Amino acid sequence: MAGLRTLAELRAAGYDGHLTILGAEGVPPYDRPPLSKELLSRTEPAWLSAELGADVHDLADDVLLDSPARRLLVTDDGVRLALSDGRELEADGAVLACGSHAVRPAGWEAALTLHTAADAEQLRSHLAPGVRLVIIGAGWIGGEVAGVAAAAGCEVTVLEAGPAPLVRQLGAELGARTVRWYAEAGVALHLDARVVDVATDGVRVAGGRSFPAEVVLCAVGARPATDWLTGSIPMLPTGHVPVDGAGASDVPGVWAVGDCAARENAKFGPVPGGHWSAALIDPAPLARELMGLDSPVAEPAPYVYSAQLGHNLAVFGRVSPGELVTRGDPAEGPWTTLTIDDGVLTGAVIADRPRDVTAVRKLLGGAELPRLDPRTAGDESVNLRSAVVG
Repeated sequence: MAGLRTLAELRAAGYDGHLTILGAEGVPPYDRPPLSKELLSRTEPAWLSAELGADVHDLADDVLLDSPARRLLVTDDGVRLALSDGRELEADGAVLACGSHAVRPAGWEAALTLHTAADAEQLRSHLAPGVRLVIIGAGWIGGEVAGVAAAAGCEVTVLEAGPAPLVRQLGAELGARTVRWYAEAGVALHLDARVVDVATDGVRVAGGRSFPAEVVLCAVGARPATDWLTGSIPMLPTGHVPVDGAGASDVPGVWAVGDCAARENAKFGPVPGGHWSAALIDPAPLARELMGLDSPVAEPAPYVYSAQLGHNLAVFGRVSPGELVTRGDPAEGPWTTLTIDDGVLTGAVIADRPRDVTAVRKLLGGAELPRLDPRTAGDESVNLRSAVVG
């Protein structure tokens, strides 16, 4: 997504120079969310040429979909890239859109992961009614696959090392609201379950309990696919490449966008990669800055959409540790929780309330973050826009 969108935005901004795109999977760009959300119902990748109406072969001069870069050298004249097939490329600059890869701890080789179309095909081939599936991790991917597999008749168990699902993404309080979704979907959820051994026939957790399985899926997160950049450009301990609001790194001529970037957002501060919206939206200001063009002041808030066990969950902006204001009943749903920091709306988590999705997107998409009256904002009978003060 990030690579294709960068090509498209550069051409739209008037760039008529030579563009080369490098890929690692040997296939054209596709959309990753359907890999988990539609794991069993969509057996072909969601090709972005159809989804976005843009084709790499129309936009790039050289398309090398099975020749990932293995080393980056910054020179006085630009950059030099060493490719996996032994070739070297020289260019005036490079945009890093190398994404991320699924994390699988050492010793867990018996577990599958889900990040690529090939991963999805392999996992899909193992799932059938009655199959025992153990998923390690109750994050976005774990919850999505658990719901799909359970609905298809699999016997699903989810093991989460933290105190709640989605604890890293939403915090324990908001993540705990999804616990009942697992039970309602027929999924056995075990919290504070630290996995110590993964084998072909199941999983063992601290304390000695074992969970037999025909299939084990490791869904404990993803890490930027930037190991090959070590020593070439500055990176954060997380592996992200820090960039400014336009995607420029600290190294002249090197840009980064999407999962591999940690972008400085004018309204929300540092935003680590991993938001689907970053791959879709951030290439536009990058291309315009690269071409010396002004960019609009306002930009959409980062967002994530997820289908969790029969429920729709949307996250906008930055879920800060400030005041939490909830609309609706969090015990039964639907509900919306707004995060308000010193009176300013910074983010929202929305479960099954599409009207609030529209309102929050507009409120967080302005040039400045709005100030809200918490009491009015918490009244679900009132339109959110009526809660804006000042």
